[in-house]
Order: sequence, then structure tokens, then C-alpha cells
Amino acid sequence: MTAATRVPHPYYPLDLVLDNYVPNTNSMKETLTILFSTFGVITVGALVLAHGKRHSTLKGFASQSTFLWFTMCGFIHFFLEGYWGINHANIAADQTVFGQIWKEYSLSDSRYLSNDSFILIMENITAFAWGPLSFYTAWAMYNNKPGRHITQLIVSLGQFYGCVLYYLTTMVEGSPHCDPHPYYYYFYFGFMNIFWMIVPLILLHNSIKTIYRAMKASLAAEAAGTKHKKSK
Repeated sequence: MTAATRVPHPYYPLDLVLDNYVPNTNSMKETLTILFSTFGVITVGALVLAHGKRHSTLKGFASQSTFLWFTMCGFIHFFLEGYWGINHANIAADQTVFGQIWKEYSLSDSRYLSNDSFILIMENITAFAWGPLSFYTAWAMYNNKPGRHITQLIVSLGQFYGCVLYYLTTMVEGSPHCDPHPYYYYFYFGFMNIFWMIVPLILLHNSIKTIYRAMKASLAAEAAGTKHKKSK
């Protein structure tokens, strides 16, 4: 298809070829309402579950918020990002709810429509590694399993590292894939992703501190046991 007959689209860079692009049938307002309403349902469900454990494994605001975080991450990573990972080649023409959500978000980063190799690898790792591990971490918190901090550390490190690379791989080029309008650049691209840098850093610190204390206590107990044996 020649430049003169290319399918018009609203994405940056403006000369990006998206010959299979089909405009969304839902408006921006409708798309975001569906997305955030779904987030709301997940939030309510997670908080109801957390409330049932408020006197045992999920005491306090921090534990319940962390449980909500990993539950939400599980759904976003595995279902929303997993859908993109499986259907990335046809997202530009996809008129399903998930497809239209991704086309709306792609106004802030057209790499999601152009089969960018970094996005493809990063999103598949996020969806099919961090997604299930996020669900496991939430389950481990709910049931007070000792493996919780191991997976919390792994997932949080992966999320933080992935988000840093996600930002820098386009910003180093001057963000050519982003619509320069402040709404798309600062809200979609900036604000909607920054959580996966801030929260993982907090949780990394929490897990490292917890694992360090556990190892310190274990070594102290082991040393005390050895000393006791020698004294006999």
C-alpha cells in the first residue's frame, strides 16, 4: 500500500503505517468507564476477601492494601496484558472490549500497535510470569504462606525493572511513539504506569527487610544451638 492510500489514524509518529487499523466504536469515555468500572469491581471483591482476614493474616491497612495490589496486578497482567500478548498482531483492527482499551491506550504509546519487539517481550513476561505470580502472592498472603515474600520480591523487582525499561526505551528517543497532548502523555503514559515503579520499590524494601530479619533470627538460633551443644 502506498503512502497516498495509507489508512489514516491518530497515532504517533504520524507516518506510522497501520494498514489494518479500524477506529474504535466506543468513545474514550465509554472505554475508560468500562476499564475503571472493572477495576472497581476487582477492588471491592479483594477488599471483601481482605475484610474476612482482618483479624488474622491481613491485619492492618498495609497488609490489606498489598493484598489488593497483587490481586489487581494479577488481573491486569494476566488478562488485560495477556490478551494483548496473544492478539498483538491484530490489535489495530480489534473491536473487542480489550482491543478497544488497547487502541485507546496506544494513543500514548503506539508501540502497542506496531508489533514493537521490546513491548512484545516485556508484555509477555509481565502477563505470563508476573500475572500468575501476583495471584500466588495474594493467595500466599491470604493463607499466611512462607513463600509470600519470595514471590513478592521477584514480582516487584520484575515490575520495577520492566517499567524503567518501558519508559526509557522511548524517552531516550524523544518519545516519538507518544501523542504530545498532556492528557495522553502525562496521564496515560506517565501517571497510569508510574504505580509500577513506586509500589514495587516499597514492596521490595518490605520483602528484603523481612527476609533479612528472618535469616538473622535463623542464624542466631543456629549459633545458639551450636553453642549449647558445645557446652554439654
